[in-house]
Amino acid sequence: MIASIRGPVLASGAGWAVIGLGGLGMRVEVPSGRVPQPQPGEDLALLTSLVVREDSLTLFGFHSEAELEVFGHLIAVSGVGPRSALGVLSALAPAEIAEAVASEDERPFRKVSGIGPKTAKLIVVSLAGKLASLELGEPSVAGRGPAAASVADAVADGLVGLGWGAADAQLAVADALDAGAPESNAELLRAALALLQAGRPGSRTAGGGR
Repeated sequence: MIASIRGPVLASGAGWAVIGLGGLGMRVEVPSGRVPQPQPGEDLALLTSLVVREDSLTLFGFHSEAELEVFGHLIAVSGVGPRSALGVLSALAPAEIAEAVASEDERPFRKVSGIGPKTAKLIVVSLAGKLASLELGEPSVAGRGPAAASVADAVADGLVGLGWGAADAQLAVADALDAGAPESNAELLRAALALLQAGRPGSRTAGGGR
């Protein structure tokens, strides 16, 4: 089984990329829309899942363990094939999927192309209790101390108040802290906002602007 792949992007399109590997070009199906499209020339590392069918071998690639884990759970749901599972991960981050399942809310899944009301409900029922223990890849301020966590929460809330999504706000704050931003409200807010406006992965700017 091919567990991961890394190399230069030779070509790409919506939902796929061809990665150079030892003189070969490996086509990998990847989430699209929610994350920036891989660009030719960039070095790309992905965790992969090889799906074997009678008439095809298809490699699916993901940026995080959380995406790969959720993909595995989704394709185990009756009626959800790998393409549909990829569609879900193109529209929803792992944390959003876990939140929808935990709250028994099938509406986010119904917005995904190819997922009907019955399948959306089945996803919620089938994944219940399976995502709680996953490391969903959302950077956390746990371990930084209560003061830092309190400031981070306040800044994230402030970004949400400015119109950014909660997940994007939390990711930007965590990235800003990891980059060495001061743990003060004003400085951290400025650094996180700069990341969002620069079009960090997952931000609305990266997805097409505010």
